[in-house]
Amino acid sequence: MTAVGFSSIFPFLPLYVGSLGSSTGLSVELLAGLVYSAQAFSMMIASPIWGALADRFGRKIMVERSMFGGAVLLFLMAFVQSAEQLVVLRAVQGLITGTMAASSALLAASIPRRKIGFAMGMLQVAIGLGIAVGPLIGGAVADYFGYRVSFFITSGLMVFSGTLVLFGVKEDFTPPEKTAGIRSSMLADWRKVLTTQGIPTTFGIRFLSQVGRMMVIPVLPLFILSIMPGSERLNTFNGLVIGAGSAATTLSAVFLGRWGDRVGHRKVLIPSAFAAGVLYIFMALVINGWQLLSFQVLAGIAMGGIMPIISALLANFSMSGEEGAVYGLDHSISAAGRAVAPMLGAALAAAFSIRATFVACGLVFLFSALFAIVKLPKTERAKLRNVI
Repeated sequence: MTAVGFSSIFPFLPLYVGSLGSSTGLSVELLAGLVYSAQAFSMMIASPIWGALADRFGRKIMVERSMFGGAVLLFLMAFVQSAEQLVVLRAVQGLITGTMAASSALLAASIPRRKIGFAMGMLQVAIGLGIAVGPLIGGAVADYFGYRVSFFITSGLMVFSGTLVLFGVKEDFTPPEKTAGIRSSMLADWRKVLTTQGIPTTFGIRFLSQVGRMMVIPVLPLFILSIMPGSERLNTFNGLVIGAGSAATTLSAVFLGRWGDRVGHRKVLIPSAFAAGVLYIFMALVINGWQLLSFQVLAGIAMGGIMPIISALLANFSMSGEEGAVYGLDHSISAAGRAVAPMLGAALAAAFSIRATFVACGLVFLFSALFAIVKLPKTERAKLRNVI
């Protein structure tokens, strides 16, 4: 439900920025990039703090905080009068939300490590199904009822999600002993996580994958417009492209996550990243919408071997009790990638062309595959524990 809500605004967010206009004279292209980057930048700052607090006060309450807080902010976005106001609310949204990090920490604390790849794959299924449905709903609603109505629907879905967690999820949480102040304890947790073998490299791969994933998002509606001029249902087709790729990720995530549990997650991650790189380069060559849709589906399958596999690697490299700190930092790294990527993608499109953005995206994924080959440890901590 949360993924449906958040993703329903993706197809038209740059177009919504254009319809609002600027109150300060900034360009629409810059504001379209800021509306993504501002949220990601503030989330990058807030996520490690929320993650560390989750290890002290519980993970369930952090999920509720992100859902109910997001509901209020998305409701307010329906009433903005300028693109700058939307950017400010998106920045506040990044400080308050972070559903993925909170959910990952709650899941990782509850699931045996030997099944973590399958579990993270199932979480990706939930997210993928939501992202597959959300853009279709949001694009259709925007075409028929206007942009603002989509924000009301999104807010309602967030309230519903938070209510489900409040009454439907039970967490057996034992607070840790207080051995130091919260601030010093947070710093100690982060230092421990960042010096654990395999985790810094996995964070680096997460950053690269998020940069590759998000570079094309701000320019995708413009690219579809360029290859489908005169289309009457631009928002709907844009939603279909995003949704189909996410649906493909959903279908592949469970299979590839379980396969990673059996053969090793590293062996799944590297070929998946390589395949994603090649496919995004091919997208730069398409000349019609259906070709783009086909490559998006194939790239979505490859993404099913990247996103949940990275989460599984983090669980296997870390120890029990560190979930909040690990996934808080992970979400911060992801947010950093999402903050950089839209501006980078928009800059490449402005300096060269929109197609150059797709090529750059492919090169990022190819580099991440090479980085994993060279730097990622071949033995995961969970496998050592199972042997012992």
